[in-house]
Amino acid sequence: MPTSRPISAWRQRLEHLLAHPMTERVLIALIIVNAVVLGLETDKATMARWGALLTRIDVAILTVFVVEIALRLWVRRSAFFRDPWSVFDFIVIAIALVPATGELAVLRSLRILRALRLLSVVPSMRAVVAGLLRAIPGLGSITGVLAVIFYVSAVIATGLFGERFDAWFGSLGRSAYTLFQVMTLESWSMGIARPVMDAYPAAWIFFVGFILIATFTMLNLFIGVIVNAIQQTAADAAPETAAGEHIDVQAQTIRDELRALRGEIRKLHEAIGRR
Repeated sequence: MPTSRPISAWRQRLEHLLAHPMTERVLIALIIVNAVVLGLETDKATMARWGALLTRIDVAILTVFVVEIALRLWVRRSAFFRDPWSVFDFIVIAIALVPATGELAVLRSLRILRALRLLSVVPSMRAVVAGLLRAIPGLGSITGVLAVIFYVSAVIATGLFGERFDAWFGSLGRSAYTLFQVMTLESWSMGIARPVMDAYPAAWIFFVGFILIATFTMLNLFIGVIVNAIQQTAADAAPETAAGEHIDVQAQTIRDELRALRGEIRKLHEAIGRR
């Protein structure tokens, strides 16, 4: 028992230190510096001049990240792996520790994944990612509807234009790819629609109709679902934040009352001493 109490106290102190806003700011700064360093390492001229220094900085920052993950593991123990963001951080750092030699040399380029730790460290970015994950079911439904529209449109386009424009609409796959280009509005008019309209004057009806449905309607539905999910995530987090602020206010009130009580006790002791 005597040894368990100091260990528990150390865990509490480390947990407080890891959750401190200053620690968060330091981690954000290190992640940004590390991302810049990894970007500079892609330039041959920079590496020829500053390669040794950049490598030492990269190793030093990675060491800090490993120590931070190890401390979080020691403090939170099994609870660490129940937090998706902690697991994400662990995987990103683990990839960086794999020797990038031989067949695993491709993993060297994956070191830049460390920059993605900003998503787990910055609370506002975490909220955006949580909103995107929350939007996945709705996005899946919209994707299904869009797939049906693409399939029907590709079949129609192949039947209408495939004979004269084999490169664009000669098969179902080619038609689907061409329609994807049309949906993105990349050279759809001068590059695709107008040449087809030279042979089929009424083809504009098909292309305009497809753009109105696939681009202006379906893609806006994507945006609407994502925005709604992010707003719902923010709304769900608001009560928790308010509760946390209320607890902080209560804690501050208790501290003020204790401080005042100590002052009164001190005055009482002084009065008794004078008697």
